[in-house]
Amino acid sequence: MIVKRVQHVSIPIPMGGADQVRGFYTGVLGIPEKRVPNELDATRLTWFAVGDNEDEIHCFVDDDYENRSTAQHLCLEVDDIDGLRERVQAAGVQIDETIAIHNRPRFFVRDPFGNQIELTQINGKFDEE
Repeated sequence: MIVKRVQHVSIPIPMGGADQVRGFYTGVLGIPEKRVPNELDATRLTWFAVGDNEDEIHCFVDDDYENRSTAQHLCLEVDDIDGLRERVQAAGVQIDETIAIHNRPRFFVRDPFGNQIELTQINGKFDEE
């Protein structure tokens, strides 16, 4: 058996942060919100649908929100890194440049709660010329 993909990433937010996280992931990045399953507590979860294959971002209320690493991150592959860069800048979100990787232009941003997000475009294999 092989691992096929990352199905979801869960990231912490503080209590009362759902509207801000919606504003960032949907408003700035354009990722649609997804209904939380009935079996789970939707007052503590905000889900977003990434692509068409049931890939998701799960934002969860973390009662220990203050005690977390600032280096943790998720990476989102996009189809137009330059267009997204313009959209992020227009929204007033700070862009953090990073080390360039061959065939993978990328940059980092932080959501309203300091969660780090890497945005990248895959233009080919990084180990091929």
